[in-house]
Amino acid sequence: MAAACRSVKGLVAVITGGASGLGLVTAERLVGQGASAVLLDLPNSGGEAQAKKLGNNCVFAPADVTSEKDVQTALALAKEKFGRVDVAVNCAGIAVAIKTYNLKKSQAHTLEDFQRVLNVNLMGTFNVIRLVAGEMGQNEPDQGGQRGVIINTASVAAFEGQVCGQGSVWHPTADQPPRESAQLLGQPSALP
Repeated sequence: MAAACRSVKGLVAVITGGASGLGLVTAERLVGQGASAVLLDLPNSGGEAQAKKLGNNCVFAPADVTSEKDVQTALALAKEKFGRVDVAVNCAGIAVAIKTYNLKKSQAHTLEDFQRVLNVNLMGTFNVIRLVAGEMGQNEPDQGGQRGVIINTASVAAFEGQVCGQGSVWHPTADQPPRESAQLLGQPSALP
């Protein structure tokens, strides 16, 4: 499947964070090119409506990526509806745009918020990888000996900053408070 894959037609993809953003755009692209997709996202994400918009080659699996049971249920749905899983695209992720330490408020970023980010972005991604790898391992190898592909995505916010309310942008290494995003438009060098 790797470099030899020229078409996604007929492939079955599970997409985390599939109800919005990069996950939804990925699903739209795959389904538009003939693949089937399972949108794996939180129950209150609007994934059911998005799956219906994409038609018969798309279903919604309400799931939390940090839950082994939820992910197993989503993979079972993929196999029940489409027969197998060929592709997993991990787009689920959360961010908390808070300073590590707020000097004005004499307040540290909460450990609980950071732990939640790690649980979803790191542990959730690993949870999906380990469970989908088992499903893909049951596939017959293609001409190149491949049984599936797992694609992990990440945010560009690590390099370009994070929008943190009221149109402000803050970069993780900034030694200054957030600036208005309007000040940064057209000025890529404005970020540290």
